[in-house]
Amino acid sequence: MDQSSGKLAHWLAFYMCKGLGTKTLLALSKHHPLESLFDLPHAKLHELGLTANQASNLLNTDWQKVQHYERLVAEHNIEVICFFDTRYPDSLKHIASAPLLLFCKGDVSLLSSSQIAIVGSRNATPTGLEIASEFAYELTKAGITVTSGMARGIDGAAHKGALAGNSKTIAVLGTGVDIYYPKRHKLLTEQVLNSGLLISEFLPGTAANAHNFPRRNRIISGLSLGVLIVEAEIKSGSLITVRYALEQNKEVFAVPGSIKNPLAQASHFLIKQGAKLVENVTDILDEVSFSYQSGLYSKEETLQQSSDCEVLNSIGFEVTTVDDIVRRVQWPIDKVLARLLDLELDDQIERILDGYIRLSVGR
Repeated sequence: MDQSSGKLAHWLAFYMCKGLGTKTLLALSKHHPLESLFDLPHAKLHELGLTANQASNLLNTDWQKVQHYERLVAEHNIEVICFFDTRYPDSLKHIASAPLLLFCKGDVSLLSSSQIAIVGSRNATPTGLEIASEFAYELTKAGITVTSGMARGIDGAAHKGALAGNSKTIAVLGTGVDIYYPKRHKLLTEQVLNSGLLISEFLPGTAANAHNFPRRNRIISGLSLGVLIVEAEIKSGSLITVRYALEQNKEVFAVPGSIKNPLAQASHFLIKQGAKLVENVTDILDEVSFSYQSGLYSKEETLQQSSDCEVLNSIGFEVTTVDDIVRRVQWPIDKVLARLLDLELDDQIERILDGYIRLSVGR
């Protein structure tokens, strides 16, 4: 981390400060040195634009916990790149809810390389695995880094194909970068670490949690020039990555399959919606040309204005269950869950055990 960006302890403290997001810190940085915020009284922080809760949370930072994560970072040789670091990828700065910190192990120079994401089913067919591996191999041979999520199936095949090419591949994890997940990919994770890059927005030691993986997907698409879907079902988690790609104005590519293969459903659906049908790597290279230009899609607003967002308006300051939210807004549950994720990433709501609560302010 650049010395000009402040000490690692400060950035970890900002990261762990509830309700304090990248947008707020970016605004504050234009008027006040961020590292000096910890020395200011509550009234001054409020004067600078922090809410009462944000100021209290910042002033009550658990420095022992910060030191714990500093030790983990050092023990596992993790590089921490913050939003204000010169090495932070510009493509990520422009996505919704850009991560404040990236925890990295491996070749961090790959963050600024031209990337294509390859995603798909965890239960892919042998043919799908072969296709993902071949595309990854050819892409890396053409000088493009392959980015994926280290999951079983298509993700793993993409990383393996890239390693067989020029070895340039990035695995975006839904755990801490010191965690092997899935365990069957321990060797693959080590191979990626040796010649590629592991990154995560989650603190070291963070175990696998189903809620983390949709968050991870916005980084996979955000880093990339485009996203390639190899095999996935219509309700596959891979379509979350595609949705983020569309919102980020990234290209979407899809490999067609047999109409009798349920894992071809997502690709065929996306092709009907305007995704580019690809049969070989040249189809992708012709489209991206190593420099991203606006694709076939118009950016979709992920969040309506707070006053107009039906899902946000259905959530009170008391615990509101997902069933109650669906009943109130009369939307399909998959659409509600997608909007809930967006609202949570924007720090307007908080997920707890039995549902969601509304926060007093967003970022």
